[in-house]
Amino acid sequence: MDQEILGEIVDFALSSGASYAEARYHSIRSFTTYILNNQVLGASYGDSEGVSIRVLVNGGLGFASTSIINKENLIDTVKKAISAARASSMSRRKPITLSPERPSRIKYRVLEKIPLNSIPDEDKIDELKDIVKSVELNRGPMKVTSYTVSYEDNVEEKMIINSEGALVESIIPRVEVFYNISASAGDRNANRWNQLGVTGGLEALKNMNLHDVIDDDVNSLYINIVKAQQLPSKSRMDVVLSPEIVALSTHEAAGHPSEADRVLGREAAQAGLSYRRELKEGYKIGSEHVTIIDDPTIPGSYGFYLVDDEGVQARPKVLIEKGVLKELLHNRETASVFGVNSNASARAMDYRSEPIVRMSNTYLAPRDYDFEELVEDVNEGIYMKKYMEWNIDDYRWGARYVGLEAYYIKNGRIMHPLRNVVLEITTKEYYSSIDAVGKDLTFYAGTCGKGEPPQPLPVWMGGPHVRLKNVEVK
Repeated sequence: MDQEILGEIVDFALSSGASYAEARYHSIRSFTTYILNNQVLGASYGDSEGVSIRVLVNGGLGFASTSIINKENLIDTVKKAISAARASSMSRRKPITLSPERPSRIKYRVLEKIPLNSIPDEDKIDELKDIVKSVELNRGPMKVTSYTVSYEDNVEEKMIINSEGALVESIIPRVEVFYNISASAGDRNANRWNQLGVTGGLEALKNMNLHDVIDDDVNSLYINIVKAQQLPSKSRMDVVLSPEIVALSTHEAAGHPSEADRVLGREAAQAGLSYRRELKEGYKIGSEHVTIIDDPTIPGSYGFYLVDDEGVQARPKVLIEKGVLKELLHNRETASVFGVNSNASARAMDYRSEPIVRMSNTYLAPRDYDFEELVEDVNEGIYMKKYMEWNIDDYRWGARYVGLEAYYIKNGRIMHPLRNVVLEITTKEYYSSIDAVGKDLTFYAGTCGKGEPPQPLPVWMGGPHVRLKNVEVK
């Protein structure tokens, strides 16, 4: 993208009455393939490229975008954004303002040790099929009834210029694998899906250890369907949660409710509200062992970026510190409402989308326990290793996690597997019950949807093993 043209478009917006203007070139070029039961259903190439314009006029914010990248059409797009901003300003009781921020000027890219285009796409498909084929899918009486696998690699390129002097150029390649496996034995059946994603080149696919990950998930299905027993009648006991379940709960019960636009009620119609509308910064929501961070700057992470889509430099954000609610996730608009600075949480899916408040890589910080130490102090309890399903209410307060692979703990020893154990708990009880946190921080990839229409974006969610004291399980 020509930097000079974007700069001229921003200048034109200012001369047309905008007090703030922002132009973002945004392209995503991708390759995707889908496999059903080791048969290729298809492959496709994506090429999304365009420019978005955002302007502030008389306290109204206007947005427009185009895939036709020439100066004449970009000027027309600016006019559409200004018209939208003026119309918005007339219906607002309070003008929109943006928090004052130091403009970033940076050019960066994630390096590919093995470039995505260095191997023919047919070879990528064959390698993926070979990996899955090498896994023993049918075990004893359990049969895998169907499975799907999808693979995508893409390169995302951006150039952001605004009227305050920001100039950001970035190139980020990503690799993602998603699979879904269904299995049954007699009248028992279970399902397991998983997603792996990182930034980088094709070396990422090799580093995923995909064979071992799939093999372990198939084994979890076998344990659930063939070997697992029913939960003992006792309903309150200690529970040790794996990093996988901690990661999911961190994303859902801490990350989403910390989005400032959700706290302001702007997600209410699509995805609900947040308990942080009532529970303000400084409220003690958990034990001193609970610290939760959102950090887009982690190298290799699926949600990696160094500058957000408003040109603000990224940094780690502490959402909960030692059990106490801390900062929210902000873009410049919500930061201005709350009287703080943006913490670079504005992200857009593509050029057609306006930047909104989003998570990146959200995790519960590790501490100093080994896994064995977490278990050995449990007289009677549950170890929940993997989940099969989950749900959470609109306020992100009441949650339910159903175990795919779980075990009974007796006198500090892991015993027989249990089937479909359910942890149903409020966010406050969950975080308040944590009395020990492991040192084994692990991250999991996800595609987080938000907005209307939804904007799916890559994220990581993470955590170590943790122990909950005396909680209800079913």
